[in-house]
Amino acid sequence: NKYFVSLTCEVEQNKLKKNKNKIGIDLGIKSFAICSNGDVFDNPKHYHKLEKKLKYNQRQLSKKNKGGSTRNKQRLKLAKIYEKITNNRTDFLHKLSRKLIDENQVICVEDLNVKGMMSNHKLAKSVMNCGWGEFVRQLSYKAEWYGRTVVKIDRFFPSSKTCYDCGYINQELSLRDREWKCVCGKNIDRDYNASLNILKQGLNMSGLGTKSLNKQKQVESLSLDKAMNQVAQ
Repeated sequence: NKYFVSLTCEVEQNKLKKNKNKIGIDLGIKSFAICSNGDVFDNPKHYHKLEKKLKYNQRQLSKKNKGGSTRNKQRLKLAKIYEKITNNRTDFLHKLSRKLIDENQVICVEDLNVKGMMSNHKLAKSVMNCGWGEFVRQLSYKAEWYGRTVVKIDRFFPSSKTCYDCGYINQELSLRDREWKCVCGKNIDRDYNASLNILKQGLNMSGLGTKSLNKQKQVESLSLDKAMNQVAQ
């Protein structure tokens, strides 16, 4: 019961002023995005917030007689809940992606296999609720609009298992292990460590090299405590 108007027009996009900020982003379920600068963005879980209301209205719809006017009213009511979930998620993704584009010249992120993750029935609902694919898509086209660079890291790159300090790869690391201790003695938060490795790999892939990364490394190490505290909350 809605009407839409679609207009096609040319709009000139003004490039943002260049800056020296570079960031690596590890996407997750508990925390939506863990960044190499220490910032952590919580997962709003839009679907879960309305799940009870959604299931109730689904049950109500199943009780209505097919072809009846009350069934159609209930169907529209259910559709509005789905629409609200979608709109809330889209709004969050747009605001976060624009914030990251505004603040950073280079953004490094994993090229996640979302379809493969959806095949895991235990994770499917949570993965669907996150909208990672849409988030990366928004980052990509906004980067093109505003003169930024988005670097996508190979999905098989062991960002969580690799110690950022010494390069050791912990093959025994499981999804349950949120923290681990490297053979070099470093206590590692897996998500923050992953974001640092994603940044490092992205800079190497984009040809920016490790010199620019080393300038940031000292600052990033200072923000480790901040990131650990945010992830733990």
